[in-house]
Amino acid sequence: MTMARPPRRRLGSLTVVSLFLTVMALVLGPLPSSAADSDPGWWNPTARPAPDAQVDVTGEPFKGADAQGRVRGFVDAHDHIMSNEGFGGRLICGKPFSEQGVADALKDCPEHYPDGTFAVFDMITKGGDGKHDPNGWPTFKDWPAHDSLTHQQNYYAGIERAWRGGQRVLVNDLVTNGVICSVYFFKDRGCDEMDAIRLEAKKSYDMQAFVDKMYGGPGKGWFRIVTSSAQARKVIEQGKLAVVLGVETSEPFGCKQIMDVAQCSKADIDRGLDELKELGVSSMFLCHKFDNALCGVRFDSGALGTAINVGQFLSTGTYWKTEDCKGPQHDNPIGNAAAPEAEKRLPKGEEVPTYASGAQCNTRGLTNLGEYALRGMMKRHMMLELDHMSVKAADQAFEVLESEDYPGAISSHSWMDAGWTERLYKLGGFSAQYMSVAGPFSEEAKSKAPLREKYDVGYGFGTDMNGVGGWPAPRGEDAPNPVKYPFRSTDGGSVIDKQTTGERTWDFNTDGAAHYGMVPDWIEDIRNVGGQEVVDDLFAGAESYLDTWGGSEKHRLGQNLATGASASASTTEWWNPFVNFGARKAVDGDKGTRWASEWKNDQWLRVDLGSPKPIERVTVDWEAAYAKSYRIELSDDGENWRTAWSTDSGNGGLDTVRFASTPARYVRVLGTDRGTKWGYSLREVGVFSS
Repeated sequence: MTMARPPRRRLGSLTVVSLFLTVMALVLGPLPSSAADSDPGWWNPTARPAPDAQVDVTGEPFKGADAQGRVRGFVDAHDHIMSNEGFGGRLICGKPFSEQGVADALKDCPEHYPDGTFAVFDMITKGGDGKHDPNGWPTFKDWPAHDSLTHQQNYYAGIERAWRGGQRVLVNDLVTNGVICSVYFFKDRGCDEMDAIRLEAKKSYDMQAFVDKMYGGPGKGWFRIVTSSAQARKVIEQGKLAVVLGVETSEPFGCKQIMDVAQCSKADIDRGLDELKELGVSSMFLCHKFDNALCGVRFDSGALGTAINVGQFLSTGTYWKTEDCKGPQHDNPIGNAAAPEAEKRLPKGEEVPTYASGAQCNTRGLTNLGEYALRGMMKRHMMLELDHMSVKAADQAFEVLESEDYPGAISSHSWMDAGWTERLYKLGGFSAQYMSVAGPFSEEAKSKAPLREKYDVGYGFGTDMNGVGGWPAPRGEDAPNPVKYPFRSTDGGSVIDKQTTGERTWDFNTDGAAHYGMVPDWIEDIRNVGGQEVVDDLFAGAESYLDTWGGSEKHRLGQNLATGASASASTTEWWNPFVNFGARKAVDGDKGTRWASEWKNDQWLRVDLGSPKPIERVTVDWEAAYAKSYRIELSDDGENWRTAWSTDSGNGGLDTVRFASTPARYVRVLGTDRGTKWGYSLREVGVFSS
């Protein structure tokens, strides 16, 4: 069930405290460096690797919860710390940490010599002009940069800077793509996606141990991998960073499809989900970039979309297929842009199809295996990432989640159709916006502020660093309302100056979001451009994210009273002697079977619960032959019926019907007007007390 949240006052105590601290900051000014050096505090390590990057933040990180028991802090709901270990190990140059320090972690990439020409992915994504100085430490002349997609942006000291600047939750999505790995020129390992996920999980725990060592031993560092919302709350109340493991990959558990034939089974899915839970994974995507055996994807646009469509063909033997959308939501338009370098990979005679501009929805939705995987995630209290699902798949996933009142749904980086934001919030889910330039980010945040007010939720961002997506460009040193260094953190307790690594000092006004350490600077830019209210909503993100996670953990799947019950029907379609479409097929717990009526209106399916039960929810899972108009009726004796709910606008799929709790022994689904030329066909009927 959906868990109630404590009220959050948008302009209440949080804003008052923030204003007070801001005034104090103006009065007191930056802390003298001598004061910071004389008392390093629990938040500074006893020793760092040498040489190393600077953090350039002073002051104690805030701890505890507010007077209402709510944690505070920013949420990055989508980051890829370890993606240098994916894609064959050579797509992302550099490591997020090294015992030998920054000189080893961010050293030169040999294949990028002499001028970046062989940084193939940079050359492709920059339209053939990805040339750059390949040198890293100590000069960093050309990287990391906001538009450089193949250099490490998640060096641990940058993440530390973001934590010191007020971030309290970071979702580290373990990521790879087998097709990109297979076609990329450089690799030093195999392309099995699950092998990469396992390695990235191990490296994440290694990074936690690396930070712990600097602070005196296990459990003492600020980088804490958490596997429950309670652990996360404890970590945040200690003033540290709660790191959540997620998975974003194209073929989880080997669930690819070839010529629309699934290459995995339910047993593979169960083994895979159990393994991910053992690794500490709490959220995941069911599909990403390529249609797989679980779901269809939300398209990419332009030349990138064409390149990914090529990858789709190389992976599955099929291209994306489109259709007219059934409602206002739609996938990204594919377009018909050329991607010559990618198209060279196609077999001779193959061409990427062209697409009608009006057909913007993927024909592929959530498959039966995909629904099985989703329900498996729910049983394991995991959170589903909706971004990258096609409109059809996301709609079907919402229907499953809503049928169980399961709140564990996340949109982490602006890839869910925005028209479903209220549907997400109503369910109890969490939304974050892709990290973009302060102006557009703030405008988008403000457009959804009334919904956040209505559902009393905070907001998040998804940096997608190391996710080859691009990040906020500099607005320019002459732009209005620039970031002025040093500045105070949102809580007011820390002073943040320009970040320096080796011979390079970054200024957000002229460098933009070049690496993860610029997150606090970006938030300050949002405050200057978009206003304090946007930042306040972001600062309330940690509490809302943990509300969604906690609701998922506390949720208990309802008992379907109809499963195995006696069932009867007005008529049953006869197909042949070997196929049975009888009424009991709709209450056998198997979505691969169904009841089908004769091809006429006014047909019904009746379920006998055996004795009166309090009923308040009924689920009706239609096969292709659905009812446009139908009623849910209840009875004590099987003869006298009363209508509990009705509709004249049915559109098939999985319907969840709710009404005031009513005792009844019999439940009847009565179809009065068919939605197709066929009869009525139900995969499964569910009856629930709560």
